[in-house]
Amino acid sequence: MNRLYPYIDNFIYYLQLEKNASPHTLDNYQRDLFQGLDFFARALGKPDHLVLPEDINRQLLRAFLAHLQSQGFSRATIARKLATWRSFFRYLTREEVLTANPAGHLSSPKIERKLPRFLFADECRALVEAPPDDTPLGRRDRALLETLYAGGMRVGELVALNLDDVDLTRATIRVAGKGARERLLPVGAFAVRALENYLLTGRPALATARSGEALFLNYRGERLSVRGVRKIIDKYVHQICLDRQVSPHVLRHSFATHLLDNGADLRAVQELLGHVRLSTTQIYTHVTRERLKEVYRRAHPRSQLRCSEVEMNRPF
Repeated sequence: MNRLYPYIDNFIYYLQLEKNASPHTLDNYQRDLFQGLDFFARALGKPDHLVLPEDINRQLLRAFLAHLQSQGFSRATIARKLATWRSFFRYLTREEVLTANPAGHLSSPKIERKLPRFLFADECRALVEAPPDDTPLGRRDRALLETLYAGGMRVGELVALNLDDVDLTRATIRVAGKGARERLLPVGAFAVRALENYLLTGRPALATARSGEALFLNYRGERLSVRGVRKIIDKYVHQICLDRQVSPHVLRHSFATHLLDNGADLRAVQELLGHVRLSTTQIYTHVTRERLKEVYRRAHPRSQLRCSEVEMNRPF
């Protein structure tokens, strides 16, 4: 019998081998699918290993979404879980296991799109210049922060960098992005200088037989992890007394915002960020607009006029 369990495994393999999905994406898909399977098994009154693809219909999927809402999951999380099941059923229809996608016409919850958080230019400068320049770890941290801000890359892309991805002569870094899409990023003089310093006198002091070709190393000489990068950023955010949470992605948001603030073309920023769709990059235009409004409200002496006052002073 065509039970659901083996198809979930096949789908995960498909995402890994044919779609080059990241480990993080695979974990999310697997977690979402098994969470749904547990709910469907309870609703159908049968063991989860006996649930069939054809057992799951639109009504059952609606019940699952309602259950997630009752459990306090956010709209964004519910939308992601629905998208996971929609992709899975699309895969099953392509494999001719099902004739139609039961999730195909289900509407995703409307999500309020939040503006990305970013740092101002002087805050970025204080952060990247905070690491000391007289220790191997300090040189690594300076090179890491300069590279993260100069290239606008994702933290997963940063920790995956190898030595041969960096070309300091041409001031470029080769990045393997989502879906194994490769892009070449230019980096500025500050990042080049920090990387040169790290590669000459920082990395050799940290490297061990286990280092391999990894660019950024931890204190044990192993490839630095995503969690390690977060801890480094937290350390220097605390050191410069920046009263807010700063994740690696905030530096990516800052990179894009500062480029657009200074006249960069939206298509060029899309290419640098590695976004497939321009609509994903367009969120930063809203950031710059809101920032301009805030600057105007703070700086213009007549920005606080109420509409009624404007009406009263309008000439007849």
